[in-house]
Amino acid sequence: MLNQEALFPMPQEERTSDDYWTPKWVFEALGVMFDLDVACPPEGPPHNSALHFYTQETDGLASPWFGNVWMNPPFSKTNDWAYKFIEHHNGICLVPMGKTKWFARLWEESDAVMAMPPNLKFDQGGIFIHTCLFAFGADNVAAMRRSKIGRVR
Repeated sequence: MLNQEALFPMPQEERTSDDYWTPKWVFEALGVMFDLDVACPPEGPPHNSALHFYTQETDGLASPWFGNVWMNPPFSKTNDWAYKFIEHHNGICLVPMGKTKWFARLWEESDAVMAMPPNLKFDQGGIFIHTCLFAFGADNVAAMRRSKIGRVR
């Protein structure tokens, strides 16, 4: 059985509805070394190979981004994160599908998009909304294609 305390040292009562961390299998399938995880759990990246990371405390939205980034932002406040990701133009992000301006811009401007499986479960469990991966950069697009997670457009 999965030891929740080992994976998530933050007590349950301190977590928010935005504390959903990407499952390990997604990073294994992508096989990407990220320079920066911009919206990381407080303990650091539990599964990805990011060399650097920002947490809520270090405010990844207000901090400078560099290199190839991984972004799984707070889904309740995706707007500003998505626009900063578009501006940065190098990385892979996991975001909720939506009828929003930022989603439309990601759809039009990213180098690749891939719908995640509808039964995607985060480390903390399933969520009610469908998600997508978006990529900027040839290496990230190639990683998404190699991953076989879904169809890349």
